[in-house]
Amino acid sequence: MKKILSYPLTIIFYIFFGLTLLIMHVVQVLSNMIGGYSAHHKSVKLLNKLLVDCTRILGTTYTYSGHENLIKNVPLIFVSNHQSMYDISPIEYDLSDYHPKFISKIELGKGFPSISYNLRNGGSALIDRKNGKQAIEEIKKLALYIQKNNYSAVIFPEGTRSKDGTPKAFKENGLKVLTKYAKDAYIIPVTLNNTWKLNRYGIFPMNVGTKITIQYHKPLKVSEYKFQEILELTEKVVTESITT
Repeated sequence: MKKILSYPLTIIFYIFFGLTLLIMHVVQVLSNMIGGYSAHHKSVKLLNKLLVDCTRILGTTYTYSGHENLIKNVPLIFVSNHQSMYDISPIEYDLSDYHPKFISKIELGKGFPSISYNLRNGGSALIDRKNGKQAIEEIKKLALYIQKNNYSAVIFPEGTRSKDGTPKAFKENGLKVLTKYAKDAYIIPVTLNNTWKLNRYGIFPMNVGTKITIQYHKPLKVSEYKFQEILELTEKVVTESITT
């Protein structure tokens, strides 16, 4: 019965999801042209709220924990496991006050309404996975940017999504560059659970009634650890709270 219900709800979801991307693309462009970064940032927050609300059509629920572990007025590096394309919006909306910037593959920088515009104009890093030098330079720029402005970066060090929730080994390169150039940063380990279940049947139909949890763990001050220590500790903290 649940899967039968998912067919009409998925159609409704995709209609609203697509309209949101198209309409908010125009809103973003106008906001950026008229009000600069501040107005654009507010439009991105609204975009992500609406995208999260679209998933509620499917009966998706979100539970956040660990907000007490978030520190203000310092650069932050959120290090999270990665399960789905639907990881981004709930994180970006919830962390809007911390001005989150993402490390994303360069292919997403064009062709996707709202998403590509935000990645190109919102301060995120678009990296070419086939060009290591370019990737390092982009991540370095992001690190210096969050260091200067006390913003935050979000990185998924698995490098690709886990389609069944089982975590992959963390890759060190991106996080190593971030911690090297954002010297005053704190790492906030983040554990996402169940976003992969939205697509457990593929892109159609979407799963109904998914219960997503997002947990922010205790901060780790970058300057107090050697890199290998903080990498291993962060991976351990993130993966120990994953349920599959």
